[in-house]
Amino acid sequence: MKRSGNAAGRSPVEWAARERRKARKGVRRRVTAWVGLNHEAKRADALTVRAAHGAVGEQWTAALLAELPGGWTVLHGRKLPGFVADYDHVLISPCGTLVVVLDSKRWHAQRPTSLVRGRVHCGREDRHGQVTAVARYAERLERALDVPGVSVLPLLVVHGSRVAGHFLSVPVEGFEEPVYVLDPDWLEPTLTASGRKAPANPRRAAALLRRVDQVLKPYGKGERR
Repeated sequence: MKRSGNAAGRSPVEWAARERRKARKGVRRRVTAWVGLNHEAKRADALTVRAAHGAVGEQWTAALLAELPGGWTVLHGRKLPGFVADYDHVLISPCGTLVVVLDSKRWHAQRPTSLVRGRVHCGREDRHGQVTAVARYAERLERALDVPGVSVLPLLVVHGSRVAGHFLSVPVEGFEEPVYVLDPDWLEPTLTASGRKAPANPRRAAALLRRVDQVLKPYGKGERR
C-alpha cells in the first residue's frame, strides 16, 4: 500500500492550535482570555479539544489502513478548494476505478451506534447528519474528478461506540447509494471486497491518483481557515 499526504489527524490539530494562538495574540486578548471574557478564545479552546479528540480516531484509522493489501493508495488530510469540509482519508483502489472517501468518528464507547427509524444514532443522540455529510463529500469529489467510469464510495468508520451488527447500510435522502457505517474490524474486509470488484490495473490507478492529487490539496495548503 502506498501512503501520501499529511499524517492522519495532524492538520486539523495544527489549524486549531493556530486559531488558539491567534485568539490570544496581544496583551489585551491574553488578559481577557485569562479572565474568561474573550469569546474568540473560548471558541478556539473548544475547537482545540474537538480537534484533538477527532485526531485520535483518525490516527487509529490510519493504523488500520496501513494493513491494506498492496495496490491501494491512501491520502490523509485533504481539502477540496472552495469546500469547507476536509477529507480525513481518501483511498484509490488497485483497479483504478474506485475512490473511497473515508471519514473517521470517535463516538461514546458506552453508547451503541444503530439505526433508529432509518437514522443513525449513537445511543439516543441523532448522528445522521454526519453520515449525510460523508455522502455529500463523496458526491462533490466525484463531480470534481469528472473521470468516466470512476465512482466514489462514502464510508464512515466508528471508533469507541459499537456498531450494531458491525456494519450498517444507511440510506441517505437524495442519494442512490447507501453510506456504509462500520466497526473498525470491518474496515479492511469491506475495502478489500470493494477493490476486488475489478482486476488490478496499476496504470489506471496511477492516472487516477494523479487526478485526485490535482483536485484535492493537502489540508491548509493555499487556503486559510
